[in-house]
Amino acid sequence: MGPRPAFLAALNTFDRHLLREWLTMLGLTLALMCGLLLVQVMFDDFRDLRDAGARVGDLAVYTLAAIPSFLALTLPIVLLASTLFVLGNLHKNNELAAMRAAGVGFGRLMAPIWVAGALCCALSWWLNASIVPRSVERSRLIMEGLQFRKQAQTAPLERIGAVNSVGFDNPDGRRMWFINRYSKAARTAYGVYVSLLDVRRRETGRVVAKEAWFDAGRLGWVFEEGREMGFDPETGINTSSTPFAEKFFPQFREDPQLMMLIDRRPIDLSFNELRQLVDYLSLENNSKSIPYAVRYYGLIADVLVPLIVIAIAIPFAVSGVRVNPAVGVSKSIGLFILYYALLQAAVFVATRQIVGPEVAAWLPNIGMIGLAAVLFYRLR
Repeated sequence: MGPRPAFLAALNTFDRHLLREWLTMLGLTLALMCGLLLVQVMFDDFRDLRDAGARVGDLAVYTLAAIPSFLALTLPIVLLASTLFVLGNLHKNNELAAMRAAGVGFGRLMAPIWVAGALCCALSWWLNASIVPRSVERSRLIMEGLQFRKQAQTAPLERIGAVNSVGFDNPDGRRMWFINRYSKAARTAYGVYVSLLDVRRRETGRVVAKEAWFDAGRLGWVFEEGREMGFDPETGINTSSTPFAEKFFPQFREDPQLMMLIDRRPIDLSFNELRQLVDYLSLENNSKSIPYAVRYYGLIADVLVPLIVIAIAIPFAVSGVRVNPAVGVSKSIGLFILYYALLQAAVFVATRQIVGPEVAAWLPNIGMIGLAAVLFYRLR
């Protein structure tokens, strides 16, 4: 047998015992929480899936696609509950006291937990930036695909997955769009009006068409059965009107998927979609961007949540009287209620423009860091 890796060689008997107990409880708690969230999601989505005519195979595919989106959500509470339980159990059995009596410092005792917490931070970022966005978008596509299949039995293609009255302002390109109806299934807009604006937001031209669609290959919009008109920006008088059967506009590069994200709930959007929407709305200086920006920057701030959770769990678990460790787990519920209250307060102050979304996203973490500092000070 070759030499053991350096990180394993650095672990003593207590480190291995602590990690074994903690990882076992972490796995059990993670499985339990994912199972509970899966039941909740299936309860919420079962009616929509049933109405869309989902079969057993469709339910299985949807479930597999949705499961990864739970991981980042459950990681903090799983980490807190498992840490409280394991450290509380060691405290109750006097194992921590015995190690400290043997001359092992408290910082060295908790070192494996801190290292694991740092790894969980990296895992949280990977989940939020890569795995969860694909899961959210994939599960939504599956749901929409089932709904489209159901609608196709009774409706023409242009009516399948229809979104009515879509408005989209592109201040950077100086264009304002209005679409009577957009079919997600056909990926075609019906009844399209595009106003061309000057730097003072005055209309200089307009393109109207019966149908239009985005040509991803040529990166532009194709308009069919339409008319191109010109206007005098000073008087608003129509100066020209040229009909066309079909015309390609390479300067029109608005993403139809971004248009469809407007007015969705922030929690229903993936990290990548939030970034797109925040970039667009901030460019427009639209106040509607605030909840999306708080959610977006909050996902970035969540990277440090595992370490904050551990910083709170350690003094909670090893201080006070030696009670059943399950009591410590129940404390996690109260802590996450507090975190949720701080999160709502952050959205409130950001919406009132008291602080910026970037600052508001960090307020819950700052509050929990303050709590951890108080608990560690009392632990001394």
